[in-house]
Amino acid sequence: MWAETHHLVDGFTMSNALGADAPHSSGGGENILLMGLDTRKDLNGQDLPDGILKQLHAGDSSNGGYNTNTMILVHIPADRKNIVAFSIPRDDLVRMDDVDVPEAKIKEAYGRKKAITEDELQKEGVTDPQELETRGREAGRAETIKTVRNLTGVPIDRFAEVSLFGFYDVAKALGGVKVCLNHAVSDSYSGAKFKAGEQTLDGKQSLAFVRQRHGLDNGDLDRTHRQQAFMLSVLNQLRDAGTFTSIDKVNALVDVAQRNVVLSDGWNLVDWIQQMGSVSDQRITFTTLPVVRYDTFDGQDVNIVDPAVIRSRVQKAFGVKPTPAPITSSVEPSSTDQSSPDQSSPDRSETGASTDPATATVSDAPPPDSGTSLSSSSGVPCVN
Repeated sequence: MWAETHHLVDGFTMSNALGADAPHSSGGGENILLMGLDTRKDLNGQDLPDGILKQLHAGDSSNGGYNTNTMILVHIPADRKNIVAFSIPRDDLVRMDDVDVPEAKIKEAYGRKKAITEDELQKEGVTDPQELETRGREAGRAETIKTVRNLTGVPIDRFAEVSLFGFYDVAKALGGVKVCLNHAVSDSYSGAKFKAGEQTLDGKQSLAFVRQRHGLDNGDLDRTHRQQAFMLSVLNQLRDAGTFTSIDKVNALVDVAQRNVVLSDGWNLVDWIQQMGSVSDQRITFTTLPVVRYDTFDGQDVNIVDPAVIRSRVQKAFGVKPTPAPITSSVEPSSTDQSSPDQSSPDRSETGASTDPATATVSDAPPPDSGTSLSSSSGVPCVN
């Protein structure tokens, strides 16, 4: 048992991207950043086999880059009962440090820092592709963590990173996940083709379900809601099956995760899962951070956010003493001087329904719909 447990713990790729001097939570609680990396490469930077890429229905290795298309910040209080999680929309325009631009979409922090770091290493004479990939990714993780920390004003104690294939691999190992849709969908981009109502998805279908944004009323924001619903369904399913309290079931799940998941240093995932699984009356609530409006910045569609509102909401939910928000964007969040695009468009770049800050007009359009909160106590939640 001792040998098996250590095999499970030591089998993960561990990262020190949090930094030795990073602030940490006090009072027994902890904050965890979950990052979904939209890359079609493995942990060593090698292209995934064609057969796997076909299963992913996500194009070849030239697609996706190194964007963190999913970011979820989770707060677990000291008693581990009422857990709160905030999804950070990937297109939020935020301030960034130590990259090639002062601000960009938050999803780009990882890839921008990775590219800069690899260029610097090559100038220093580093030529080994795997070393460049490893050190570049570490820098990307650190930049993402710092960017999220600056935006929300809360410490981050742990993080986990999973790739596109990693998600598919884990979803496949779950043996089917129940989801519920308000409407039938058919999308050639993601491969999502589902009926309305409750249904059970395999690994390939699960990936299509959480990736679809085309054809959804609120595009990326609806996709974020789907990701939340999927995670809640998985958590309830694992808990009902007694997975968290069974070393054999934890073994099987962790063994799959080891191939594609990166964890922060010092995180003994096996012990942590069993501790979390022993808590009764546990509840988790997912919420999407608010977006003021859609806009264009530097030729790209972006989400304009209010840093003060985001920081206040997250700090209050996490029980952190309020601190002022830094200036995050050169495009002001006030809705009195900008027009808002058609919110029914799933991809604003395709419709041309975006706004040039220099020529914008006043608009009374409501802010984009971030959806209602989803809770683990509501069974299998139905989403768009």
